[in-house]
Amino acid sequence: MASPFTLDQLNDASALVARYVPPTPQFAWPLLADAVGADVWVKHENHTPTGAFKVRGGLVFANRYAREHVSPLGLVSATRGNHGQSLAFAGRAFGLDVTIVVPFGNSPDKNAAMRSFGATLIEYGHDFQAAREHATWLAETEGMQMVPSFHPDLVVGVATYAREFLVGAPDLDVVYVPVGLGSGICAHIAVRDLFGLRTEIVGVVAENAPATALSFAAGHAVSTATASTFMDGVACRVPDPDAIAIINHGASRIVQVSEDLCAAAVRLMFTTTHNIPEPAGAVALAGLLAERDQQQGKRVGITLTGGNMDAPLLATILAGHTPTP
Repeated sequence: MASPFTLDQLNDASALVARYVPPTPQFAWPLLADAVGADVWVKHENHTPTGAFKVRGGLVFANRYAREHVSPLGLVSATRGNHGQSLAFAGRAFGLDVTIVVPFGNSPDKNAAMRSFGATLIEYGHDFQAAREHATWLAETEGMQMVPSFHPDLVVGVATYAREFLVGAPDLDVVYVPVGLGSGICAHIAVRDLFGLRTEIVGVVAENAPATALSFAAGHAVSTATASTFMDGVACRVPDPDAIAIINHGASRIVQVSEDLCAAAVRLMFTTTHNIPEPAGAVALAGLLAERDQQQGKRVGITLTGGNMDAPLLATILAGHTPTP
């Protein structure tokens, strides 16, 4: 299967992203290794200007759009938080208006962050899919440019961190990647293949949002009626067919993790690294915990994809409880 981008495109994206986002740290934490029984390298995408990995893709998309198709009404998209922050950050960098649709009950902290970067925020619908459909309607009726959550520009932007990790960390046996709409895992697969690495790529989803796992098993995109999980960054119920094709071709498997295991992963990440992951930011570690027996003694990579955790949610988790969605 052809790569979603070339090495030249990845080099161009890396040069662009580096103007706004320095390379993020990647550390092997001894306490985490002791807890898991493996040499665990953590890629700290919680240390970007928006606190999450998606800012990289937003910069690539917005830069191309600003050069080619500037609309006075700008960009519109739907998000639970980090995608919207990335577009708001990039829109400010390239002089574009950005409108973001979020579902009712979305994280107040993430809503505030999107507004702080200059986005116009609209609340609509009961979940991400409803918000996305409304954003699409706005694009069609108001003349805005719809930015999907999966797009080649977003994948090559995210791949700038996948290259930092896969090429920069020492010879990883396996990398666990959380999967929402799929830009992160597709970026890892493409980088691994471009550089001829042997690293196994494993996707991780929530048990209560299993659309990607079902799609992997079926060999094509499979939607679900609900995606009820406190891991909002992976709360996908309608997968992107192009993403699923790449995942099915290049991932080894998709691991499903429980709400309790994700909450435990948040606590473990905090106690062993003193970094606070948002729920989806702990999903990769939860996937490793689910398969810890088969990873003993190996060199394992996980990405802390974001650290935008609301204080009440964090308090609940650190008190030993599992939040309800």
